[in-house]
Amino acid sequence: MTKAARVRVVGVVQGVGFRPFVWRLANELKLAGWVRNDAAGVEIHAEGEALDAFVARLKNDAPPLARVDAVTVAATAATGCAGFSIAESAGGQVRTAIGHDTATCPDCLAELFDPANRRYRHAFITCTHCGPRFTVTRRLPYDRPQTSLAPFPLCPECAREYADPADRRFHAETTCCPHCGPRLALLDAAGGPLEGEPITATLALLRAGKIVAIKGLGGFHLACDATNAAAVTTLRARKQREEKPFAVMVATAEAAERFAKVDAGRTALTAPERPVVLLEKREDTDARLPGVAPGLSEIGLMLPAAPIQFLLFHEAPDMALVMTSANPHGEPLVIGNDEALQRLAGIADAFLMHDRDIVVRCDDSVRRPDIFVRRARGYVPRALKLASSGPAVLAVGGWFKNTVCVTRGDEAFVSQHVGDLDNAAACGFFEETVEHLLHILDVEPEIVAHDLHPDFHATRFAVDFAAARGIPAIGVQHHHAHIAAVCAEHGIEAPALGLALDGVGLGADGSAWGGELLRVEGATFDRLGHLAPLMLPGGDVAAREPWRMAAAALHALGRGDEIATRFADEPAAATVTTMLARGINCPATSSAGRLFDAAAGLLGVARRTTFEGQAAMRLEGLAARHGATAPLADGWRIVDGQLDMLPLFAWLEDCEDATAGAALFHATFAAALVEWAAAEAGKTGITTIAAAGGCLLNRLLARALRAGLAARGLRFVMSEALPPNDGGLSLGQAWVVTRRAAKAWV
Repeated sequence: MTKAARVRVVGVVQGVGFRPFVWRLANELKLAGWVRNDAAGVEIHAEGEALDAFVARLKNDAPPLARVDAVTVAATAATGCAGFSIAESAGGQVRTAIGHDTATCPDCLAELFDPANRRYRHAFITCTHCGPRFTVTRRLPYDRPQTSLAPFPLCPECAREYADPADRRFHAETTCCPHCGPRLALLDAAGGPLEGEPITATLALLRAGKIVAIKGLGGFHLACDATNAAAVTTLRARKQREEKPFAVMVATAEAAERFAKVDAGRTALTAPERPVVLLEKREDTDARLPGVAPGLSEIGLMLPAAPIQFLLFHEAPDMALVMTSANPHGEPLVIGNDEALQRLAGIADAFLMHDRDIVVRCDDSVRRPDIFVRRARGYVPRALKLASSGPAVLAVGGWFKNTVCVTRGDEAFVSQHVGDLDNAAACGFFEETVEHLLHILDVEPEIVAHDLHPDFHATRFAVDFAAARGIPAIGVQHHHAHIAAVCAEHGIEAPALGLALDGVGLGADGSAWGGELLRVEGATFDRLGHLAPLMLPGGDVAAREPWRMAAAALHALGRGDEIATRFADEPAAATVTTMLARGINCPATSSAGRLFDAAAGLLGVARRTTFEGQAAMRLEGLAARHGATAPLADGWRIVDGQLDMLPLFAWLEDCEDATAGAALFHATFAAALVEWAAAEAGKTGITTIAAAGGCLLNRLLARALRAGLAARGLRFVMSEALPPNDGGLSLGQAWVVTRRAAKAWV
C-alpha cells in the first residue's frame, strides 16, 4: 500500500521559494501530491515510498531565505494523486511571517553582469532567493499586489518565469526586468535630470568629491568618496555630525582587508543580511580614510547589498564610499523621492533614485562579529521564539535606540531600529512602526508594556493606546526589562542574577539607576545591589561632559579642592566645585556608563563628547591597544551590596599614561563585577548570570565577565539576537508582562 502523509511546515516559508523547492524535491523523490500556502505556513500532502527522506530534506535543504521552525507529520490515507502540483493558497487568519531583505544572490549577480542576459545591468534584479521583502510589503499575504511592485505589471517573459514551478522566479513577487520594472534616474540638487547613464554619471560625481543621495533597500544613503578628506568634512558639516563615525562600503571582503582586520568578522561581513560590521582598524586606516572614524580603534565596513550598489562597485572595484543614513541631524531615515529632494536639500549634491517605493524605513544593521549594536535591515522582522505562548502584547521600548515588540503566540517580533525619540519626526516614525508591525502581523494587542518613565513619548503613547482600546498598560522598570530581554531570548524562566550596566534608567525608587545587580524571575525582580552612586554635576549635561564626572569622582574621594586646578581650562570648574560641595543640581546616579565617563575624564581621554558612548569607545580603544593587564588588587570595595570603585579612581587620578590607565580600568572594573556577582551567586544559589545594558557593547568588558564568571563555575549569558542596549528593551518589557499574565496577575 502506498504511504501517505500530511506535512505542516511553519516558519519563514512564504515568499522565499519554498513551494517550488517542495515541488522539485517531490519530483526528485518520485512523490505524488500537492503543496500550498495557507495562513499558518505551508501544507503538503505527499504520497510515495520516500517520505522519510522527503521530510528530512524539507528542513535540511530548505531555500536560503527560509527559516523552518517546525515540521510536523501525520499519516493519512493515499488518494491516488497523479504527479505533484502546487495548489491554490488557502485563507485564514495570518500566522506566518514575511521574509527579510537580503543581498543580491550569486545567480542574480551572474545575470546582472552577463551581457547576453536580458537582465544585464538591471538595477532591480531579484528572485525568490534574494532582494527586498519587508521594506516593500504593505500587507500580508505576501503577493505582488500587496507590494510596491504592484504598479509594474509583468511582461510576458517575466510572467512565464513567475508561473513556472521549475524556475527560481516562480512566485518571486518582486521580480521584473528592464521591460517591465522600475527605472533609475539621476537628479541634480534641484530635482532636475542629469545627463548620462545614471550609474556612470554617479561615479563621476563621487570621484569629483560630490555627495550623492543613493536610494537603497530600506532608505537612502548619503555617499561620498571615503578617501577624499574634503568630501568627508563637507558631509560632516552638512549633516551636523561632528565626530560620530561613518560606515564605509567596499566591493568585497578582500577590499575590506585594506582598512581592517577582517578575519573575525568575515562571516558577518559577507552574510546575505549585509550589516555594517565593526572591525579593528589597520595602523594606516585613519590616513587612508581621513575623518571617517576619528579617535576610534574600529571602523564600520559593509559590502554591497542592492543591485544599484553592485553596479557602482563593478565599475569601480577599488572605491571606498562613505555610506551613511540619509537624514537631517537626528531625524528618521529618508525613503521617498519627493521627501529626499525636500529633506536632503542643502546636504546632497545629486540624487540617484528610482520609482519603486520603499514602504518601510529600515536602516542598516550594525554589529560586531559576535554582537548586535543595531538590529534592522536584513534581520527584521525575524521572530524570536519564546519559551511559551502568551497573550498578544505590544511593548513600546524606551527613549533611546527605540524599538517596539509585538508578541504572537510563542513568537516575539522586534521592530527595526527606530532611534532616539527626541523630536517630532522620530516620534512619528515610532508610531508608524507600531501601526505597520501590528498590521503586517495581523495582531490586536491584549496588553501594552512601557517604561516606567512617565515623560517618554513611548510611555505616553502606550497609555493612550491602551486607554483607547480598554486594555491594560503596564510599566516595566528599565533594568528589569534589560535582563528580561536576555531571559526571553535564552528561554530562562528560572531565577537569574542580572548585571544591568548602562547609562541611565528610571529606578523603582524614582532615582537614576544604571549599575544594578538584580534577582530576576520572569515578572518579578529584586534589587540586590548597585554601584555606589556618584553625583551628576549639572544633571544631564554631565553625560555629555566627562570632565564633570571626573570632578564628581574627585569630590567623592575628598579631593574636591583639586577640581579647579585639575580642570583650570574649564570655565565652569569653580561652579562645579561649589555645586558638588553644596549638593546643588547634582542628582545621584548608580550608572555604569558614568563610571566610564569619569575614568575618561580623569585620564584626559575625553573632556566632552559629541555622541553617546564616545568617551567609553575611546577608552576601550586605548585599552585594546595596550593589551591585557592585571586588575588593581585593592581597586574596589563591596559594602552592603554596593560596589564602590573609588579606590580605582584614586589610582587613575594620579596615572600619567592614559593607555595603561584605560587597560587597568577595564581589568579592575570587570574583576570587581565578577566578584560582586559571584558573591551573590554564593548567597542565593543562583548560577546563571544574565548581563545587559549598553556597557555590554564593550567587547573587553563582556569577554572579561564571561571568562571571569566561567572560572567561578557560573553560567554567563547575554543577548545574541538583539543588541544588549536599549534596542532590546521592548522584548524584555513584553516578556515581563507575558510572565505576569501567565501567573494571572493581570
